Amino acid sequence: MTVAVSLINMKGGVGKTTLTFNLAWYCAWQANLRVLAVDLDPQSNLSQYFMGAEKYLEYLNEDRATVVDIFEQFSAPKSSRHAPALLDPKKVIYNLRRWRDGSLLDLVPSRLELAWTLKNPTEKAHLLPQFLAKVGPSYDLIIIDCAPTESILTAAAYRSSRYVVVPVRPEFLATIGLPLLARSLEEFRLMHQDQALDMAGIIFNDLRRSNTPPEQKRSRLAVSTLAAEFGWPVFDVAAHHSESYPAGSRQGTPIFMTDYARDYVKDEFSAVGENFLASIGVK
Repeated sequence: MTVAVSLINMKGGVGKTTLTFNLAWYCAWQANLRVLAVDLDPQSNLSQYFMGAEKYLEYLNEDRATVVDIFEQFSAPKSSRHAPALLDPKKVIYNLRRWRDGSLLDLVPSRLELAWTLKNPTEKAHLLPQFLAKVGPSYDLIIIDCAPTESILTAAAYRSSRYVVVPVRPEFLATIGLPLLARSLEEFRLMHQDQALDMAGIIFNDLRRSNTPPEQKRSRLAVSTLAAEFGWPVFDVAAHHSESYPAGSRQGTPIFMTDYARDYVKDEFSAVGENFLASIGVK
């Protein structure tokens, strides 16, 4: 059974994409799952992390399909595509890695033009879950990197998902996006009572492992207190700060393959990955 999870926080700058990137790699490479990552952010950082800047630019220059084509496949006909037609999944899924044990890692890339979908959102939110339902049997896990906004993209992510995970960086105003997210989730549940959508938990990201600054301690307490009010679980382990994460993102490599990443950093993230899989009932 395929499990779909959205990583979302209405506050930007929380390291959501870096976390999604490394979790997707962990689940495929270390946990031996068939994983599809979906870039649902017009900024397309996840696509660039996975593909590398040069290959991503080449992909765009070749005008190959992205998540935009999923949302716009039934838009008004254009001279270049004639009449609307169903999108071939093979054209939009980018194969990243295959392993001999059958595990794999694929990507649905994004591009900046996804922002145009937000300007004409009518009757489009269902197209992503419709697409993922078709390709779902080929995967154990679908992990969606969401934009930090309340929009059609948020609705599409909710409609595609079984669980939501919230990355939080413990810093000043860390709680600012959580009430909006809580309201957004509750409204969605009320309007879609035929769909189960559960909060898998909050994961603290970029937490200092030693000499934790007072601001991070206060922020962590404030977030945990608010999470308890909402009835949201908090992950038992945190993704600790390491310069190896941004270095890996620049290299297009997960923490397990990043140059000079220390073993204890890799082990820490393995614990995060196991906590993530347990929270969504995969392990």
